[in-house]
Amino acid sequence: MREDLIWKTISKKKELDCHIFNVLTADRCAPDGRKGTFVEIESPDWIVAIPWFVKDGTPYFIMEEQFRHGSESVTREFPAGLVEKGEAALAAAERELMEETGITGTFTELGNVCPNNAFMSNRQSFFLVTDMEKKAGQSLDPNETIDVIEVPVEEVIRDMGTGLYDNGIMMMAVGFFLRYAESHPELRGR
Repeated sequence: MREDLIWKTISKKKELDCHIFNVLTADRCAPDGRKGTFVEIESPDWIVAIPWFVKDGTPYFIMEEQFRHGSESVTREFPAGLVEKGEAALAAAERELMEETGITGTFTELGNVCPNNAFMSNRQSFFLVTDMEKKAGQSLDPNETIDVIEVPVEEVIRDMGTGLYDNGIMMMAVGFFLRYAESHPELRGR
């Protein structure tokens, strides 16, 4: 690690509690003596489950369509959610997939990243889900309305970043999927 780039934290203060995240300010000092106040978002970790299966020889994803309040639009996404306090990322992925789709399966962690380390401290974990089985109906939060759909893998890859697929976290999920698929070509039907 480059010590000459590390800003030391002098103090942190919670400015706002926004239910699913907190807004903090952090006073920091650079190695050359400069000081500044920076805004941080303190959020729980997040997970994304990437449910995959084959139907009639074609690879598919299970995806969801739902209204997103931030963009005031309907988006198409993989099942995803927050990691609850004391919960492991894998347990959160299993829980979210069951709640949103009623599906269980075999989970393989594809990786994790900081969604935006410019001002966020949380991690985002991505899991491929195979060998799925429908166990129940949806068990949604009071303010969720989610349609569960099947979409061919190649359509998702082709359209990611456009129209219904306008979600940066989903692009990260597809990136992790594509990297894993390089050594597992059957995931793309090749």
